[in-house]
Amino acid sequence: MYNTLINLPEQSPDALLADKACDADAIPGDFKQRGIRPVIPPKSDRIATIRYNKRLYRQRNCIERVLGHLKINRAIATRYDQLADSFLGMLFLASARYWIKFVHAA
Repeated sequence: MYNTLINLPEQSPDALLADKACDADAIPGDFKQRGIRPVIPPKSDRIATIRYNKRLYRQRNCIERVLGHLKINRAIATRYDQLADSFLGMLFLASARYWIKFVHAA
């Protein structure tokens, strides 16, 4: 899956945030060749310490929480929609429902 995602024809990112599961020697080395800064915390059993941007990694938590809230909707969690446009529409509806709760409460 890594090779499929990294070779997408879109613009390459400045940094890539990943969890400890992606802490393999080959992945950060590949990022550096592509000019992408890896933001991956080291596993606890790693002998050599690896530096990473902790402030940037904390932003990943915000993204994970939003995705968790969106997955409350069953259609998004199980992805019933066959077409990408239908799924994107469902994401928009779920995002609007999530946003309205905060606007209405304020």
